[in-house]
Amino acid sequence: MLIDSHCHLDFPDLSERIAPILALMKDNEVACAVCIGVTLEDLDRVLALAERWPAILASVGVHPEATGGREPSVGDLVELARHPRVIAIGETGLDYYWHKDAPEWQRERFRTHIRAAREAQKPLVIHTREAATDTLRLMQEEGAAAAGGVMHCFTESWQVAEQALEQGFYISMSGIVTFKKAEIVRDVAQRVPLDRLLVETDSPYLSPVPHRGKTNQPGYVKHVAEEVARLRGLTYQDLVDATTENFFRLFPEARSKLSQ
Repeated sequence: MLIDSHCHLDFPDLSERIAPILALMKDNEVACAVCIGVTLEDLDRVLALAERWPAILASVGVHPEATGGREPSVGDLVELARHPRVIAIGETGLDYYWHKDAPEWQRERFRTHIRAAREAQKPLVIHTREAATDTLRLMQEEGAAAAGGVMHCFTESWQVAEQALEQGFYISMSGIVTFKKAEIVRDVAQRVPLDRLLVETDSPYLSPVPHRGKTNQPGYVKHVAEEVARLRGLTYQDLVDATTENFFRLFPEARSKLSQ
């Protein structure tokens, strides 16, 4: 049993063809996909998918790139996290690639999510792009380790990974790990302790080899797992077993929710 720990099934490229997507998941023994919230306005779509389909779970949060929507409060996020299909707070974090002026509103939003995760006792799903120093600093200042979580679609250096691991976080590999020129990501994939490793698609983005150029989907997480196993010198099944156990350790609620 394999798990796609991060995807966006509510996005138009995927939401219009859920049935064949779930069929491919089943064919590739992908038992669960976590549909990640990115705005409050679109959250109803995320939750509706998780309510309808037993193999889909959800998170609640506002993405660091999102502008123009309603800003969440700690109370908003804690209340939304009570939904029976929600297992995490996020996607949250910092993105200075799109916001090069490093706006304070983005940092304050990240602090809000960390505080909500601590209060709700739900793990964080963290995005960081060209903002590793501030991301790690705010995690430390706000006590993110008390909630725990995952650095999703990890693209930073091993030094950044080490600091996230020291705060108790997991590291998730996406389809980028299958790209031959992604040397930094492939290096991290080999060095993360096996008991702190997750896999994901981040679909509909970042399709892994051999599907580059196509719309990504949760069933393709199999190729991510195959490449990480190859890089680490493990059997595919050993990698699957380890990442699935890691997922349930990080998100302990997920096991019972998937059996409901």
